[in-house]
Amino acid sequence: MSSKYVYFFGKGKAEGGASMKNLLGGKGANLAEMTSIGLPVPPGFTISTEVCTYYYSNNDTYPQSLKSEVESHLKDVEKLMERTFGDPKNPLLVSVRSGARASMPGMMDTILNLGLNDATVQGIIAQSGDERFAYDAYRRFVQMYADVVMGMDKHSLEHLLEMKKAERGAQLDTDLTAADWKELVAEFKKSIKEHLGTEFPEDPHAQLWGAVGAVFGSWMNQRAITYRKLNNIPADWGTAVNVQSMVFGNMGDDCATGVAFTRDPSTGENCFYGEYLVNAQGEDVVAGIRTPQPINLHQKLPGDLPAMEEVLPECYQQLAAIRTTLEKHYKDMQDIEFTIEKGKLFMLQTRNGKRTASAAIKVAVDMVREGLIDQKTAVLRVAPSQLDQLLHPSLDPKAVKNIIAKGLPASPGAASGTVIFTADEAEAAAKTGNKVILVRIETSPEDIHGMHAAQGILTARGGMTSHAAVVARGMGKCCVAGCGDIKVDYVGEKFVARNGQIVKKGDIITLDGSTGEVMLGQVATVTPEMTGDFGTLMGWVDSFRTMKVRTNADTPHDSKVAREFGAEGIGLCRTEHMFFDADRIAAVREMILSENLEGRLKALAKILPMQKGDFLGIFREMKGLPVTIRLLDPPLHEFLPQENKDIETLAKSLGVSTQQLRHKVEFLHEFNPMLGHRGCRLGLTYPEIYDMQVQAIMEAACELVKNEGYSIVPEIMIPLIATVSELKVLRANAVKVCDEVIARYGVKIEYLIGTMIELPRAALTADEIATEAEFFSFGTNDLTQTTFGLSRDDAGKFLPFYVESNLLPEDPFVSLDQGGVGKLVKMACELGRAARPHIKLGICGEHGGDPESVIFCHNVGLDYVSCSPFRVPIARLAAAHAALGGGTDTTK
Repeated sequence: MSSKYVYFFGKGKAEGGASMKNLLGGKGANLAEMTSIGLPVPPGFTISTEVCTYYYSNNDTYPQSLKSEVESHLKDVEKLMERTFGDPKNPLLVSVRSGARASMPGMMDTILNLGLNDATVQGIIAQSGDERFAYDAYRRFVQMYADVVMGMDKHSLEHLLEMKKAERGAQLDTDLTAADWKELVAEFKKSIKEHLGTEFPEDPHAQLWGAVGAVFGSWMNQRAITYRKLNNIPADWGTAVNVQSMVFGNMGDDCATGVAFTRDPSTGENCFYGEYLVNAQGEDVVAGIRTPQPINLHQKLPGDLPAMEEVLPECYQQLAAIRTTLEKHYKDMQDIEFTIEKGKLFMLQTRNGKRTASAAIKVAVDMVREGLIDQKTAVLRVAPSQLDQLLHPSLDPKAVKNIIAKGLPASPGAASGTVIFTADEAEAAAKTGNKVILVRIETSPEDIHGMHAAQGILTARGGMTSHAAVVARGMGKCCVAGCGDIKVDYVGEKFVARNGQIVKKGDIITLDGSTGEVMLGQVATVTPEMTGDFGTLMGWVDSFRTMKVRTNADTPHDSKVAREFGAEGIGLCRTEHMFFDADRIAAVREMILSENLEGRLKALAKILPMQKGDFLGIFREMKGLPVTIRLLDPPLHEFLPQENKDIETLAKSLGVSTQQLRHKVEFLHEFNPMLGHRGCRLGLTYPEIYDMQVQAIMEAACELVKNEGYSIVPEIMIPLIATVSELKVLRANAVKVCDEVIARYGVKIEYLIGTMIELPRAALTADEIATEAEFFSFGTNDLTQTTFGLSRDDAGKFLPFYVESNLLPEDPFVSLDQGGVGKLVKMACELGRAARPHIKLGICGEHGGDPESVIFCHNVGLDYVSCSPFRVPIARLAAAHAALGGGTDTTK
């Protein structure tokens, strides 16, 4: 571990830079970088992430040399600022902020105005000549410190503040006087003593170390843990701590604070976008306590308060120039924080800005056109997981809408769900499969779990850079913020719209995050299209990737949707889904209930033309592309009714006794059907079923080749093979049927016969199985079940506990278990290719649409992945990231 733990920045010089994010965290690295390129950054120093690692590995203690390093760098800051930390006459005040290498907005703790006490506040009054400002800063510090460091319930002090405002008839914090703030400081300290049994610390150095410890401690608070899990941020990265000299946006009307994005984070439009407040500190903007103002006239809407461009024009022009400098330097959209003190602009932060999926694509494509980045960088700039936002329906513009309120379009997209007012209830409802809209007066970092669970978020307060807006955009959640048209009543579990409409908990509403509209009831949606910048980016994606992407589709409609999304064939067509259609389930049940071969063949003859019709439709939609069709997989009892009433109805329609039918249902019942009479085992005991399906596949293919000039290579997949002897028999049966159909139609057609690798034994003996199989398709859903000994249908009862307890890094049904299941896949690939060098290898489990799993599949040399239609673009982008050696979300 390094012997240096603290890194200085100030007055154009810095000991770090943007390349040192792992050590200095994103905030510290970028403060150093901005200092080095000559931007106005208040001086300070960064305590490295190595100290955080040491802190947690050594019972919350620090390296021995840290104290002396901090004191030395604090003196350097004092020299530059010409002030002394703790000096009652000319005090230096500092901020203490977190800064992990990946941006985690609002998840960890910050303390401002540190160094204030009853003596130094007099020095601040002398420096500023403004007693009201000094005591406002003091009470803010006491509030923050009590909450963050001392662990006091922040609502207790907020209650005292609200009481003071009510007592004075004040609407806003800015309406309170110096005397009011002075009284509140005393009242706050008294309340702290009463609640915690300890005095508020007066020693600035004790305050500093208390704050440093609290920031390191916040790395493991619940909201930070939740955010890391949602964004796949490792816990062992740790956070840095940034100690920086304070600059004040709350010293009067020539002071301000704000947050801005160098481009619109919702749409990606190349326009300067942000919010600010006059006479305020940073948390006032993001907390949504006061409604912020736009920074420029481009953003300003009728009724908005004056823009910064109007109120502080010189500072705005300087900020606009810095915007250009930062984009050219970082070559990415930046999220910046700034403060103006007495007409002088200071930069407090820059980082790659959180953005929606549509914004990420537009920014990437535009920056290529502007010559800032190349196509490779643009592809890597968009995270595959982000595309999920764009691949689901948006509101139908023709639909009838009952608009009851309008707020700020904080994060685009559309969402419908039942109204819920607490994060805990939102999380609980989502676990039961309910879609909810989380409605809050304003969100805080403690709401992170509920925001993740909700379909959308609606807040009554807050701006476009508020906590709700920033976090929702990062999550890809639809969000309407700052909706002043509604009044939220937590106690009554309702909100009232301006038109008098009362919306209660459990009512359904729809949000349009692109317009800010709130609608009563559920609104119809339309399917998205891959055009414009999306189409441009995906064209670049396809030029870089080497692995094919197919789809899992069972109908012509799904096949058409997938092809429009760029699917290069079908990797899994599940024939059993066709059996459940109302017009054929009767024939299927007749086949199952038949007591002899003659009866089964009679029923199968009814099903044959139906299956053939299915395959004709799918082959037509996938013209010129490969189609892999899996023969019947589930056990037969799944096609029979289980309830007595349904059994009676079916018995009557089939002309058999209820008792006879019930006996058959009981006979077919299995204790563990996942490992029972299914897949190839059905094909071996009832070969006529597979023969009918192979005949339907080949007749459809031959008909299209003969009559419509198609070029088709059907891929017939036999499921649940455990031994080569099983496949040898079933392959021979299939070949016999295929050749008979081809001869009957008088055409030449190639076909492939392969198997799903979904049992550990199949993976372990893949070299033997490859002698009879021309392709392998890894069924990782079942391979995960059989490798772990888990039932996917039951594992939901305990898998969340395993993940939360770090017994598993993530749900193995969501992202492939590379260390276990993945090892079997890799082994089977190597064994299969050793026995049959040109064997085709693919994956058709749901993991085929998970970005990390796709990258794994590329690395082990699969020819293709297959996933659901709406995840095809995600898999395409992930495959490109894999080919380019990427796979990391660069916007974090």
